[in-house]
Formats: sequence, C-alpha cells, structure tokens
Amino acid sequence: MVSLNTMRTKFGVLLSVIIAGALLAFIFSLKTEMGFTGNDPEVGSINGEDIHYSEFLAAYDDVKSQMGELNTDQAAQQALTNTWQILLTDHVFVPSFEELGLTVGDAEHKSMVRGERASNVFGSIFGNPQTGEYSLEAVTAFLEQVENNPQAQKMWSFVSKQADVDRAMMKYQELVKKGAYATALEVERGVKSANNTYNGRYVVARYTTVADSLVNVSDSEIKAYYNAHKSQYKQTPYRTISYVEYEVLPTDADKAAIEAEAKAATETFAAATDVKAYARENRYASVAQTYITAAQMTSEEKETLTKGKVYGPALVADQWRAARVVDVRNVPEKFNLSHIVLNYTDTELADSLMTVAKKGDFAALASQYSVAETAADGGKIGEIAYSTLSNEFADALVGKKKGDVVKVTMGNVIQILKIDGVSAIQKHYKLANLVYPIVPSQQTQRDVHNAASLFAVNAANDGFDATVTAQAQSSRTANIEHAAREVRGIDGHSLEVVFWANKAKVGDVSELIKLDNNHYVIATLTGINDNEYRTVSEVANQIKATLLRDKKFEQIASKMTGNTIEEVATAAEGEVKNYENVKYDAYYVPGIGVEPRVLGAIASLEAGKLSAPIKGASGVYVLVNDTVTPAAEAQTVEAEKVKQQAAAEQNAMRAFYAVQELAEVEDNTVGYF
Repeated sequence: MVSLNTMRTKFGVLLSVIIAGALLAFIFSLKTEMGFTGNDPEVGSINGEDIHYSEFLAAYDDVKSQMGELNTDQAAQQALTNTWQILLTDHVFVPSFEELGLTVGDAEHKSMVRGERASNVFGSIFGNPQTGEYSLEAVTAFLEQVENNPQAQKMWSFVSKQADVDRAMMKYQELVKKGAYATALEVERGVKSANNTYNGRYVVARYTTVADSLVNVSDSEIKAYYNAHKSQYKQTPYRTISYVEYEVLPTDADKAAIEAEAKAATETFAAATDVKAYARENRYASVAQTYITAAQMTSEEKETLTKGKVYGPALVADQWRAARVVDVRNVPEKFNLSHIVLNYTDTELADSLMTVAKKGDFAALASQYSVAETAADGGKIGEIAYSTLSNEFADALVGKKKGDVVKVTMGNVIQILKIDGVSAIQKHYKLANLVYPIVPSQQTQRDVHNAASLFAVNAANDGFDATVTAQAQSSRTANIEHAAREVRGIDGHSLEVVFWANKAKVGDVSELIKLDNNHYVIATLTGINDNEYRTVSEVANQIKATLLRDKKFEQIASKMTGNTIEEVATAAEGEVKNYENVKYDAYYVPGIGVEPRVLGAIASLEAGKLSAPIKGASGVYVLVNDTVTPAAEAQTVEAEKVKQQAAAEQNAMRAFYAVQELAEVEDNTVGYF
C-alpha cells in the first residue's frame, strides 16, 4: 500500500527531475484565498502578467510541502526555482494547450489511473521501483484512504492535476517532434562525412603576424557592429557593492589554549574507567556507533589503538583528536544478507515468520510479506560490511553464521534478517573519541565584533572609502544580479547582504551585517545598472577584437594565393603541414586544434582541390585533401536518416526553452521569500 509519506517523497523527487529535465511537466492549478484586501504586492511577472504575493505564496507552500524541510540554502533556492517554473506553466503553457485543444478528458484520465495509458506521474508513484511495472493494486489501496482522509483527498487531487498537465505536455512534445525532420541534403552530407577519412596538407597564417597598430577600427564601426549584434549583449540588471569582511578566526593565543586544554583532557580521558559515562559528561567526547577494522585506521592510529594504547592528542584538520578502544569483536568483515521488513506493530506476524523463516523459503516469504522494495528480489540486500552496521544490527549479528535468522526492531519497522553468507573473521574495534576543534575564543569573537562595529560607525559618518583607507582595510567589489540570493565571493549565507543592497540607494552604507559563520560584512552601494543591454563602451574592446580579426583576415587572405598548397605557403611565408585520419565528427584535429570551420572545409572538399582561405579562430587556413578514404563499415542512408531525425527532434525540443525565454519571467521575490 502506498502511504501519504511515500507519495510525498516520490512525488517530491519526481517534481525536481521533471522540472530539471523536461521543463515544466507539472502545474499547480491553485487559486489563492488569502484574503488580502488591497495589500497584495507584486513579486514579479510572467509574460507581462503580474504575479502577486498571495499567488506565489500558495504555489511556494505547495512546493515546500512536497520537498519537505528546506534545511539548506540550495534547497530553498530550488524551491523558489520550482515555484517559478510551475507558475510559468500555469500562465503560459496551460492556456496555450487549451487553445490548441490539448486537453485531457475524463476517460483519458481514468485510463491513466488504470495503467492502460502511460503516465509519468502515476507511474513514478505507483510503479514497482525494481521492475517498473505499474501497480493498480497500490492505486486502489491508496484510493481507499481518500474516502475518509482529508489529507489523502488533497494529495490525490493535487497529483491528479499534475498527471493531466504532464499528459498535455507529452502531447505537445509529440506535436513539436513531428514538426521536425531531416532533409535529404542533410542525410546525404551526413553519410558522406561519416564514411570518409581525410588526409591532406594545410598552411596557416596567424592573426598575430599582423600588428594591431596596422589595422584601423573606428568608433563608428564598433557602434555599427554593436547595433547589428545587440542581442548578444543582453544582460541581467545588477547592483554593485563594495564591502569589507571581518572573519572571526582563532588567534595564536586561542590555538595554544585549546592545545593545552586538549592535552589535559586526554589524560583524564585515558584514565577514565567508564568511558561512556565520561562521554556523557564531556561534550567533546563520544563513543562511536559502529565498529571499524585496523585497515580503516591511519597508520598512527593502528600503531597505538590495536595495542590497547591511547592515540593522541594529535592535530588533525584543525582539531585536536584523541581516541581509545572501548570494545573488540571478532566477527566476519562482511555479511551477505536478505531481509523481511514489517511495520513495527506486526509483532505477532514477525514471530510467526521467524519460526517459518528458519526452515522455509525465505525469498518467498519476503516476496509475500515484506513492505520493502527489496521484496521484488526475494528480500536480497547483498553484501554489507560489518563496519557500516548500526549498534542494533551489529549486536544482533555477533556470533551468527550462514543460515541463521535474527530479528531486529528499530524505529518504526521490524526486520527479520537471514544470513546468506559470511566472509573471513576479522578484529573489529569500537572507539571512543575526544575531539577539540580549534575555534575562536569568546574574547576573540568580542574583539572582532567590536572592530567591525567601529568600522560600520565610522563608514556611516566619514564615508566608506575614507574609512577603508583610515583603518587600512581591504575592500572588495561584487555585482549582485537581479533575483540573485547570494553574493559571489562572500562565504556563508549572504542573503542579508542581498536584502540590504536591493533596498539601498547609491552611496548608502550598511549597518553591521552578521552572517551565519561568525562572519561580518559592511557594504556600500556604488552603482545600479538597470540597462537591458550592456553599453557600447562596456563591450567596445570585445567588439574591437572581433573587427580586428575580420580585417586581418582580409589582409592575410589577399596574400594567400597560388595554384598549389606549396605556392600558397610561399606567398604567405609559411610552411606546409600535414593532417591525417581526420573524421568529420572529430572535435579536435591534431596540429590544428579546435577549428570548426576548418573541419567543415576538410569534410566538404573533393580530393586534390585547393580550398579558399578559411577564417579560423586563430588564423587563416588554406588546405587541400590529398586522399579521401571510405570507411571500412559504411554508414547507410537509413541509419544516417535515423540519426539525423533524432537530432532534429532533439533540437526541436528547444522550443520549450524558447517559450520560457519569450515569456520573460521577472523575479522580484528577494525580500519576500
């Protein structure tokens, strides 16, 4: 039976995968009833249509309910991204589907539920993870919960809507794919390119042979190029800050004090007769939950611990560490296991199965009774190292041999384990550890906080740059793009800096901003760039380099004349070089490098024919194919057509990205979420 938690887990994973891989396969058709009365701020727009706080919040809350706890910055950012993708589907794709008649009727929906028609959504939740087979029994069992369970009703309604939208998306994908095809010319060229290997000679004249000073590029030419290629210089609006960081790091005095404390504690640790009691009283001490072999220790640890001595204290990765052995077991290094997993309430069934499993067909019992995914494979887990087992399992397997059956109750399940095999016996050690991290003292934290506070006060009164100079600090600069939720270059959670920057005016100085890792920042806003495109002056050097290359090509190409490759080399004052065994699908040509235009010319030239000058990335090329050798196993027209058709369909699927870009999503949620 599929539980609500299972559905939530499976659907949460599916939502992330579909959005990342198929672009917007689901939609939340949720309308808010938040009750805002004239105070529902806009947090962005899609396709020119305003997205209000209440609508975004409703979708965002549903995304969070599927993803679970957002314990990391990355998870929170993914939730926001998923919400925008869902709203984009709601506002752009779904209305378009309706206009195209790509709807999912009641009969079609029911056929997906019954498994008669494939559904990514229902299949991911109610499919067997081992075989991929759709389970109508699992659907039926869950629908029995729906009748009297409001939470299950909401979940089913939600998932059903996603399944319908996913189905409409699949129909749209098929329409787009059917509009793509490979032309006869593409197939012909593909066969020719795939079947031939090219050997020949070339001459190259590098652009660096012409000095930049000998080529004139005017401002008007730069501006004309900019206007003709303006789309290449589109940018995301951004704000620029200068900032100073104060990081709380341990001083030499802190390090010395911690070293002394760790050494004194190690003596007490070594003398303790009840190590577990000692660990309960000392926050730096702990007893390991698993056993390890000598092979899993460092050479220094092995030298002392296996002889019953105390290791350390030793400085390891900014921590003073000591360890001692609290228990030794002679057990197999690995166990080959099968299991039957039951709900923790099924105690009577567990006892019955224990009796039967010792003599009966364990695989058959697992297939029939186990609620784990391994049931499809007779409960087989496979080999597990003893050193990876938690205390409950490690204790249960001590002294057990092949064929034994044991029961372990842990958490909300009961597991019946059968030992299918064991490896050689090895000594395993349980360790108690004493770890003193090297961290800044409270005095150091106060000192850094006071210094950072003083800088913030002075910067507000005397100016940021003047305070940087007066206090001999080092400032950094960063651009914060619109909708960004972090500052590149600042370690730690820098969202507070982003919040401040988005509300500040040019010249404002922030108060002291504390990050989540004993890290302080004081910033000033130095600029706001809301331009849709980078300006001509910002890209002038980049454009000039392109125009210089183009003009140099004209100068160099005019000199690369001749009826033979040797004559071209003489005219260009270069030398003839060889290329061998070149294939059209190559990425890199030895001696030539990554030169797509040169590779294309090689594949299109007939043997013995001299090419025209080719504008490469690093120079001007002239080449000749001496031999064109057919491949031993020729590509057939039919095979090439299949290949080209697949490529055409794949390219056609970029329509999703195009639609998303044309929709112009504007995200102003920073400050709200």
